[in-house]
Amino acid sequence: ILGFSTPPGRLSMMAFILNALTCALGLLYFIRRGKQCLDFTVTVHFFHLLGCWIYNSHFPLTMTWWLVHIVCTALMAAIGEYLCMRIELREIPLNSAPKSNV
Repeated sequence: ILGFSTPPGRLSMMAFILNALTCALGLLYFIRRGKQCLDFTVTVHFFHLLGCWIYNSHFPLTMTWWLVHIVCTALMAAIGEYLCMRIELREIPLNSAPKSNV
């Protein structure tokens, strides 16, 4: 069903790309470590490959399927790592004022 020439194929590819973007946000909220984003992304897509293999009873061989999933893996890992690194590199507030006015 994935293909560039038909509207349902383009819609499916857009759904996969939007899913990669929302999963990148999931990496930000659940993982919170830039170094672990690639590991979790590859793990999620590996389990998706296994699920597709079991559901369809054959290994996915079409080039468009692999192309879409490689792009989505790269997108999810890159955006997730960028978002996590922005959070990790925030300045630590250093307040030298006393905590109470006694």
